This record gives sequence, C-alpha cells and structure tokens, in this order.
Amino acid sequence: MAHYEHVFLARQDLSQAQVDALAASATEIIEANDGKVTKTETWGLKNLAYKIDRNRKAHFVMLNIEGPGSVVAELERQTRINEDVIRYMTIRMDEPEEGPSVMMRKNDRDRKKRSDREERS
Repeated sequence: MAHYEHVFLARQDLSQAQVDALAASATEIIEANDGKVTKTETWGLKNLAYKIDRNRKAHFVMLNIEGPGSVVAELERQTRINEDVIRYMTIRMDEPEEGPSVMMRKNDRDRKKRSDREERS
C-alpha cells in the first residue's frame, strides 16, 4: 500500500463543525475506495500569503492516507467539485510520519514561548 499526505484549505467563513464534516466526508470517500486514513490533523484557521477567491484566511486540514492510487484520484475528483475547498494538495510519501506533524509541533512550540513570556511579565 502506498502512503499519501492530503492537505486541503477550506473557506474562512466555515465553522469548525463544517470543517470537521469536510474531513469526515474525505475519510468516507477514502474508506469507500479501499483506503485507510491513518491520521487526521486540523491545523486551524491561518492567514494566507495571498488572497485566494477573496479569502485572506483558510482552515487547514491534513489527512495521512494508505491505499492504492485510485483512492487519491477519487478523493481529488470529489475535492475539486466541493465549493468549500479552495486549495488542496496530495503528495506520495515513502513512509508515514510518526507522531505529530511539523505544523502541530510548531503550534506547541509557539504556545510554550507565549507562556514563558507571560510568566516573565
């Protein structure tokens, strides 16, 4: 089985529940096509480097997928149709990443720096 990392950006005006529903529907598509989601991470609402379809921010979601290439083809086809998703990217990985992703580790590091600053004040 091949390993993939699928990241999509959802519109900024969606609620967190709607973003979670998008991730759940992506998981259903993957499982319906003989694939498996090994990890799902919601990175939250982040600023974009430039406007995309009049959006300055987007909800970022990452899925780690195991399965054949047909799973990715169907997932990308469904994602392309969805108007709530403004960008997506799927890459093939040699082996799955263990533990939290780089983005989640960065969030933890930033949170720790903020708490250290607040303690010193």
